[in-house]
Amino acid sequence: MQDAARNGASTWTASFDLGRSEECVRLATTGWCWRGADYPWPAALRERTIYAFDGEEFVAIQRYDRSLIKLVPTPWGAPTFEIDGIKMLPSAELSPYADAQRKAALVAPRGKVILDTCGGLGYFACAAIEAGATRIVSFEKNADVLWLRTLNPWSPDPCDAALADRLQLVHGDVTAHIGDLPAASFDAVLHDPPRFGIAGELYAQAFYDALARVLRPRGRLFHYTGAPNSRRGGRDLPGEVARRLTRAGFACERALDGVLATRRAPR
Repeated sequence: MQDAARNGASTWTASFDLGRSEECVRLATTGWCWRGADYPWPAALRERTIYAFDGEEFVAIQRYDRSLIKLVPTPWGAPTFEIDGIKMLPSAELSPYADAQRKAALVAPRGKVILDTCGGLGYFACAAIEAGATRIVSFEKNADVLWLRTLNPWSPDPCDAALADRLQLVHGDVTAHIGDLPAASFDAVLHDPPRFGIAGELYAQAFYDALARVLRPRGRLFHYTGAPNSRRGGRDLPGEVARRLTRAGFACERALDGVLATRRAPR
């Protein structure tokens, strides 16, 4: 945009929502005008960083409390995010949004009530709603992740009237709340936990037993575990997950980069 302005262009077409749309802006030597508001040229920009205008200047979308959490651009438009440099969503081979769509499809969302255990940026919830889910109950315990969602144009807005009856976003730890959920109240579960070393409680037998309790017989569960057939530190994490889910009453198979499980019907 600056090059175009220096070369005498008066307008420029660009995306200001990470590739979801393109709009024409008016260029000037000191900045540009978009939707009737004037914006200055930003200062030096860092790689792998997304910026938002705070009313005075463009600032990186990141926070540091106990951990550094930031929204990270991808070649696909839809961003991923990192916590202390650890990427939370895969983005090397396809968009993290498209990745969520293909995983959500495994539980056949149409007409179903779905539990989304670790909401993250909300891509699983979006994908399930797009695929016809009746209702999503989505838990996210990290307040900074919820803040990232408010600045990410690819995240669903729970205040959107079109989603009011379909998306319930809960700021809370699913392991602390799952005992309060009614038995057999969900048709499917999408479980996308952080790495085992960060949140081992989300891979525990007790939690899988709780998931089995809230899932209706023959309900499906997709559990993200990481790259297929990978063994970290000599561990077969998908195999361990499948064994625990089997003990909880599921029939399991490996699918994509995780485990697809079906709640067995009682005899």
